[in-house]
Amino acid sequence: MKINQLGSTDLEVTHLACGGLFISSVGADFEEGKKAVHRALELGINYVDTAPGYANSEEVLGQFLEGVTQPYVLSTKFGGRPVPFNPKDKDQLYFSFDRSLKLLKRDTVDILFIHEPDRPGQYDWYESWDTFYGPVNDVLDDLKKRGLIRYTGLGGTTVYEMTRIIEKSNYDVLLTAFNYSLLFREAEITLIPAAKKKGMGIVAGSPLQQGWFARRYDEVLNDPPAWLSPMRRAQVAELYALVDRVGMSVPEMAMRFVFSNPDIHTVLSGVRSAAEVEANVKTAEAGALPADVLDQLDEIYKMLPYRPCEEPLAARIVNAKAYRGPGMLR
Repeated sequence: MKINQLGSTDLEVTHLACGGLFISSVGADFEEGKKAVHRALELGINYVDTAPGYANSEEVLGQFLEGVTQPYVLSTKFGGRPVPFNPKDKDQLYFSFDRSLKLLKRDTVDILFIHEPDRPGQYDWYESWDTFYGPVNDVLDDLKKRGLIRYTGLGGTTVYEMTRIIEKSNYDVLLTAFNYSLLFREAEITLIPAAKKKGMGIVAGSPLQQGWFARRYDEVLNDPPAWLSPMRRAQVAELYALVDRVGMSVPEMAMRFVFSNPDIHTVLSGVRSAAEVEANVKTAEAGALPADVLDQLDEIYKMLPYRPCEEPLAARIVNAKAYRGPGMLR
């Protein structure tokens, strides 16, 4: 599998990484998760990501990785504890990280991300439009000086606010999610270029766009929910037609599309079983999509290069008719 240097860090990471969102014993099979992580390491994947907010993923990974001797890169994030979590409180930030170390059974981690810095009011970023501040930066600096973390990172979902943070601050790694995939590419406008200019490592999360590209949804196109715009419906139909022409599954095309971007150093894929790991590794080894397929995908993307106002961010395509539109809780 392809190995990339993670930006200006000295970390070398596999093009495919193991996302910890689904690696937990909450709503998942513990033994299957263990087999998945061990199979990932056996097949050469050397980067594992988790977070306090991923159910009990840290605790489970601490058990799965205990005693592993082969080198791997591990990242986690701030937040989620104590409850309620106040990210403007230094003591709580230290508590969150100390708890992560204990659960992961580690003395250090390679990358510590600020999780969701783009949520309104989350970290008190704005002193003015050109200055960012907050105790989280002091804590990161302290942990780095003490050798408890090697590199700092930002992990978020928005594009333009994250771009501003990157431009005015200094972090080592960007983890961007839900904004760079087959039909959702806003991260390539300002966010990825800003991170590249700063020499940051770039990690892409959710290549399957939270389920949009986990499989075909012909039944949704044939009987669309009210929120599914005619433009998106036509665009997805064109995507499925391309999939048929090239003889490739939707998940494979989605993952290989992200692998095709030379600015992205590693791609996080959440897995629940060893079989999923093996399939993803096979896809990663296939590498970038052919140029003619990428050109056709560009034309399909141009059919709707924005998100219609009623369309949900999360994977509502999986349970399409349960979603009622912006502002609706149910």
